[in-house]
Amino acid sequence: MTHTHTHTTHAAHGHVDHGGPIDSPILVEVTRGGMVESVHRGRACLVDAAGHRLAQWGDVTAPVYPRSAIAALQALPLVDSGALDAFELGDSELALACASHSGEIRHTRLLESWVKRLGLSADDLDCGPQVPTDPDTAADLIRDGQAPTVFHNTGAGKHAGLLTTIRHRNEPVKGYTRFDHPAQQRLLGVLEQMSGQDLSQAPWGVDHCGLPTIGIPLEAVAYAMARLADPVDLPDARASAANRIVKAWKAHPHLIGGKDSFDTRMMQASGGRVLVKSGAEGIACAVLPKEGVAIALKIEDGSARARDVAMAALIRATDALNEEQWSRAADLLIVPQLNRAGREVGVIQAAEGWPVLEA
Repeated sequence: MTHTHTHTTHAAHGHVDHGGPIDSPILVEVTRGGMVESVHRGRACLVDAAGHRLAQWGDVTAPVYPRSAIAALQALPLVDSGALDAFELGDSELALACASHSGEIRHTRLLESWVKRLGLSADDLDCGPQVPTDPDTAADLIRDGQAPTVFHNTGAGKHAGLLTTIRHRNEPVKGYTRFDHPAQQRLLGVLEQMSGQDLSQAPWGVDHCGLPTIGIPLEAVAYAMARLADPVDLPDARASAANRIVKAWKAHPHLIGGKDSFDTRMMQASGGRVLVKSGAEGIACAVLPKEGVAIALKIEDGSARARDVAMAALIRATDALNEEQWSRAADLLIVPQLNRAGREVGVIQAAEGWPVLEA
C-alpha cells in the first residue's frame, strides 16, 4: 500500500487560551445565575481541501478517535465499488450509511428493507440492539412490549453500507467487524488516502457499534472531511463518490440524525450550507461544501452538550449561515439550562471571546 503524507500550514491566528493549558483551551462555559459553574476544554481546527490549517484552537496534531463523525468517509467504498448501484440503492440508503440515526420508524423501516435486499437479516448485523435515542420511539417500544433490535442501533446504517459492499465483492459476512477483515482493511486504506496519514501503526479501538475506530490527528480528520467538500485532487471514481455522498447528506438531514438531534436541526436550519456529523465522546465534524473546508472538534471530557454548542459556535464564526438561518437555530448556539420546574436558571454557551476567525 502506498502511503501519502500531507503537511498542513500553521495558522498564526485562531488560537485562544482562556488562561488554560495551550493544548486544550476552554471552549464552552456553563452558567448558573451570575456565575460560570462549569467549563469544558477542547480542541478544534478549520482546514481546507489543500491541507491548509486556516484556524486552530489547542493542539490539533494529537490523535483522536473520530468515531462515527467520519461515517461519510467510511461510505466511500459503498459508492466507488459500484455496490450502491448494483443493489439499486439510492440517496436515502447512502445518507443512512453516513448516519447515527435516532431509531425512528422511518430509519428502521428503511434499514429492514435494505438488509432484506442484500439477502441478509437482522442476525447478520453485528452492531447489537440499542434502545432508540429518540425518546418517543423508545416510549412506543415500551408501551407495545417490544424489545429494541439491531435496526434501532445508531450505527446500523453504517453496518448496512459495509455489508452491501461485502456482498457485492463476495467477501465473507461473518466476522466483518474484525480489524483484519477485508472490509476493515479497505476502510483503513480509505482513511489513509483521505487523511494523508500512514495509519499502519496508529492506535485503534472498538466503537460502540462494534466497528474499529482508528486514532487520527484532529487536523487530518478535518483535512479528510474537507476533501469530501472539494474532491478536486482525488481519483475520478473517488471524487464522484464524494460528490454523491455530499448530495445525499445534504438531501436527507433527518436520516443523518433524527427530529430533535443537533445534526439534523443544524442542517435543516442551514438549508444545506453546512453538513454536520457528531460522534461519541465529544467528537464532531462539519463540512462546508461551498467553501471547500471542514471543521473538526474534540471536547476533552467527551461531553455531548459541550460538543454541540462548540460546533454551533464554530459554524457561526465561519459566516456560512445568514441571520435568517441562524434564527432557526438560535437555541443550538446558546442552550438554556432549566430547573425541574422548567424555569431557566443558566445557559450553556461558547466561552467569552471564543471563537474568533480573522480575515
